[in-house]
Amino acid sequence: MLTNSVDEASDAGRPSGHNGDPRIEAGTQEGVFSCRLSGAWNTRTVAKVDARMRKLEAQNDMQRISLDLSGITSLDTAGAWIIERLVYAHQARGIDVTVTGQSDAAKILLPAVRDAVEQDGESKLLEKRSLLVNLLERIGRAMYEARDDIVYGAHILGATIGGAQMKLGRAHAINPAAIVNQIDRMGVGAVPIIILMSAIVGAIIAQQGAFQLRYFGAEIFVVDLVGILILRELGVLMTAIMIAGRSGSAITAEIGSMKMREEVDALTVIGLNPVGVLVFPRLVALMVGVPCLTIVANFSALGGAMLIAWLYSGIPPEAFIDRLRDSIDLSTIFAGLIKAPFMALIVGIIASIEGMKVGGSAESLGGHVTASVVKAIFVVIVVDGLFAIFYAAIDF
Repeated sequence: MLTNSVDEASDAGRPSGHNGDPRIEAGTQEGVFSCRLSGAWNTRTVAKVDARMRKLEAQNDMQRISLDLSGITSLDTAGAWIIERLVYAHQARGIDVTVTGQSDAAKILLPAVRDAVEQDGESKLLEKRSLLVNLLERIGRAMYEARDDIVYGAHILGATIGGAQMKLGRAHAINPAAIVNQIDRMGVGAVPIIILMSAIVGAIIAQQGAFQLRYFGAEIFVVDLVGILILRELGVLMTAIMIAGRSGSAITAEIGSMKMREEVDALTVIGLNPVGVLVFPRLVALMVGVPCLTIVANFSALGGAMLIAWLYSGIPPEAFIDRLRDSIDLSTIFAGLIKAPFMALIVGIIASIEGMKVGGSAESLGGHVTASVVKAIFVVIVVDGLFAIFYAAIDF
């Protein structure tokens, strides 16, 4: 027989259904746990049955559940939330749940809150898991996200190489004005900060190197140290990191804000390729600008080192230049410059990927801008290390 069960939170002295209060009738009949909901299930009333619904969610001795919603007179998202929460709790345990008697409102609201209920359930499940399981899951999710980013990056690179502003397969001419504008913003605009940071870093390396080499009477070798380190590694690496923080974040913010305002979708609607219109000029500007900025950074760092070597170690500029000419060759210079286009490509693609992933909120924009800078700097450093290993393997 079906046993009626009335929520104990109802007002004292009133029948459960008074004034449309929500009502729960639950019991077991022929091996099926039946639950009939009636009354008004909305924001004002669901608090009266929330505790009872949680008790039903916690029951795990059921095989099949039949949920009848035909008696519900009114329903909003609050009522749909706790009903769907009950359904999800049992389905997550593998219990067969059948929902009948849905009104038109229930057919709309229950699926609408499903994703939020699942996310809430997953977060509670994560809290109950051990630290090791959570760590392994985060690593797995990070691997899948990295795979998706690599695939999307390949798509962006392919679409960029395919040409700019493609309109339904008909390639249009490249817009030089957009490329020159981006070169001015990302390249010329970054010259002052690149000069300042590179000169300071070069001066610090020269001072610390001279301080240590002084014990051995070999201060002149600070020129070799600075020249090889700056030209092969630090010049391009500092430039790429500065560009990732300055221009990469700007690319993500620009594309992300356009995504939020649905301007990217508008480009697709009018027949333009968003990658060709938005990403292509920025990638070309970075590919041109980063090598030029690397040269500027190299000269600035060497200039700062030359000044400190003169003031701190008494090495005049003429001796510094003569020693530098003997300690380096063209391979030292090109070892750093070869990396510059790859660094530019990495920063531009990662920034574009994060920009295209922005959702409709300011929080999403801020999160993806941060992710863009962090990922770009991390990948740039890893790629620089791979280049160093490769150069060592080929004795370059």
